[in-house]
Amino acid sequence: MSDCIFCKIASGEAKARIVLDEEDLLAFLDLNPQAPTHVLIVPRKHIASLSDAGPEDGALLGRIQLAAAKIAAQLGIGDGFRLVANNGRKAGQAVDHVHYHLLGGRRLLWPPG
Repeated sequence: MSDCIFCKIASGEAKARIVLDEEDLLAFLDLNPQAPTHVLIVPRKHIASLSDAGPEDGALLGRIQLAAAKIAAQLGIGDGFRLVANNGRKAGQAVDHVHYHLLGGRRLLWPPG
């Protein structure tokens, strides 16, 4: 999608601080971190929200979760991190492209908000 910032980052058209670059997903540091470690993990395929994902996206979404654990270990937060996916504006989804927030580096309280 031409106006999607995450698609632009995935294609190299926009810059980001990449922490993981794989064939079907990309992870990069969030510009507005909400924790000492805050990484966004996005599929290269444009999917507007989890509500728009289909059965054919199941394996990709699963690989994102495995990538989150790998990134957390590499960044030294493997012993405690949170993986968040907001779905829709009411839940705080600000970019219409499926993405996961990997948060860690501090104690994360519950409930989150």
